[in-house]
Amino acid sequence: MALVTTAEVCDANPQLIVSGELRALQPIFQIYGRRQVFCGPVVTLKVFEDNVLVREFLEEKGNGRVLVVDGGASQRCAILGGNPVVQAQNNGWAGIIVNGCVRDVDEINGCDIGVRALASHPMKASKKGIGEKHVPVMVGGTRIFDGEWIYADTDGILVSKMELSV
Repeated sequence: MALVTTAEVCDANPQLIVSGELRALQPIFQIYGRRQVFCGPVVTLKVFEDNVLVREFLEEKGNGRVLVVDGGASQRCAILGGNPVVQAQNNGWAGIIVNGCVRDVDEINGCDIGVRALASHPMKASKKGIGEKHVPVMVGGTRIFDGEWIYADTDGILVSKMELSV
């Protein structure tokens, strides 16, 4: 997204906002990781207090994608920790957005990747492998579909039905 901010994207695309093709997530996310600005095509995952599928996704090549995880907004445990984030960084993921909690914050903050989550929590998730891949998820008050685009910076997070030429 180079030097164009999410605010500038919104200002330049009022018609996309009115049509619902460009949406802003509610401002509920904390910023983690060294990459404060990131964008990429979305891969969706729905889990609840279980991180097996999160880890499986991040073991794949990211190719600049953004993993959007609907963790049910649980604040009872972390579904993303330092080791998977290091792996995501090394595998070329642009970012991870978690509707839930993270842990190992110091380790995550040392990684060159963008991470957004509701909060941090010291307890780890269960390991049952239960969840749904590539399904519509509800995150930050917005329904997000596999293949849409995320644009994130320190002002917020935008979701677009298509890649924007910014």
